[in-house]
Amino acid sequence: MSEPELTEEELTEGTLLSHLVELRVRLLRMFAAIMGVFVVLLPFARTIFEYAARPLVEALQGGDMIATNPLSVIFTPFKLTFLVALAVAMPIILYQLWAFVAPGLYRKERRFAFPLLASSIVLFYSGIAFAYFVLFPLVFTFLVQFAPDIVEVMPDITTYVSFVMMISLVFGLAFEVPVATVLVVWAGITTPAKMAKARPYVFLAAFVVGMFLTPPDVISQTLLAIPVYLLYELGLVMARIFTPEREEEEAVASDT
Repeated sequence: MSEPELTEEELTEGTLLSHLVELRVRLLRMFAAIMGVFVVLLPFARTIFEYAARPLVEALQGGDMIATNPLSVIFTPFKLTFLVALAVAMPIILYQLWAFVAPGLYRKERRFAFPLLASSIVLFYSGIAFAYFVLFPLVFTFLVQFAPDIVEVMPDITTYVSFVMMISLVFGLAFEVPVATVLVVWAGITTPAKMAKARPYVFLAAFVVGMFLTPPDVISQTLLAIPVYLLYELGLVMARIFTPEREEEEAVASDT
């Protein structure tokens, strides 16, 4: 093996090692951010749980929740607080990911990627807020009123927290549709014009996805499907703004 080849291999190994070291530092910062927020929120664990349970408590109209496991009265608020800390620290987590990937992007890509990063954070929180303030009151009220008169609705706190966090995560990710649309167009997989023609299929798919990801009631399915479709339309607008060259390429190809 010649000397230049040796030098190139050593440089490549050093570059890979530096990336691994930087990735380790970024992961440690993410973990520190999550644990820092968790420690700050830990004294308010009961308050956070009471606030998260408010939609169900109001729907029960004076009813109570139960704890089938004696330890759940301690671990369930702690679990919910940790998940809330993870959501609060999400901007820091996404920024660390961005800082790790940004050096490998072109200047034009960095100029577009940062607004997408900010938009993804706002949309994620918007999805959680929509689930808490709009979906949960409607769904819990419907379920409590639908229960037979001989049934006393007394949900378990562990099951309730798992349900709330799952639905919040589903809506948080569902509200990322505009960002996903822009990334698909940006990657050259499709164009805004082609995606616009797929509107009827997207509308149908939104209801199908809502049927599988939400409780088996029409209200929650509709409240997921309609926002997802509207966000798809917003994604088309954003795709035309962030990737106008894709529209030009499509137009040139059609003319040819």
